[in-house]
Amino acid sequence: MEYNAKQLQIIEVAEQLFAQKGFAGTSVRDIAQEADVNVSMISYYFGSKEKLIEALFQLRMNQSRSRLETLLMDEDLVPMQKINILIDSVIDRLMGNQCFHNIMLREQLSSERTPIISEYILSLKLRNMELMQRLINEGQDAGVFRKNIDMGLMSTTLYGTINYAIATQDFYKKINNLESMSEEDFQRYLKRKLSQHLKSLFKSTVTNEHRIES
Repeated sequence: MEYNAKQLQIIEVAEQLFAQKGFAGTSVRDIAQEADVNVSMISYYFGSKEKLIEALFQLRMNQSRSRLETLLMDEDLVPMQKINILIDSVIDRLMGNQCFHNIMLREQLSSERTPIISEYILSLKLRNMELMQRLINEGQDAGVFRKNIDMGLMSTTLYGTINYAIATQDFYKKINNLESMSEEDFQRYLKRKLSQHLKSLFKSTVTNEHRIES
């Protein structure tokens, strides 16, 4: 579905409030006030708060899927290049839109989960896993990736590492003596370090190079 500028504004405001206050702690009136629109406009466009968060997840899921499908169809790249681009894409997406991923983390860590959000999170994870599996299959068919790759652990390593780094930025600054660095410089530094670390790790995981014999 294509959203107009006003709908996108409402979705983005809702995303920020859901990240800050949680889904249950955010009212439609809160969203309307922050977006400077009438409650009736939100009802007209989305119908309810549940439909609004559904629109948010659909928007982010479609963006993620579009990027991965474009990557899969690029015949000029070898499989390992695609893995590296995937890693950078996920780093940019998670660090560039921390509000959405705060919503996901808040929901997954909460003792009182909202069923509708949990369902969307599961759907998003399954879609990403399906597309990652296709990328891995391409490398296996070409004979450059090893067999029996644990996709669950690959996904956990990729998303878990980035999410943990985002959540513990102050700690990372402290242990690496980076507290005097500007926020903009630190974000670039952290992206670069995550990229280097994950690319090295994934190369040893998916290829036959540096394989540890069991």
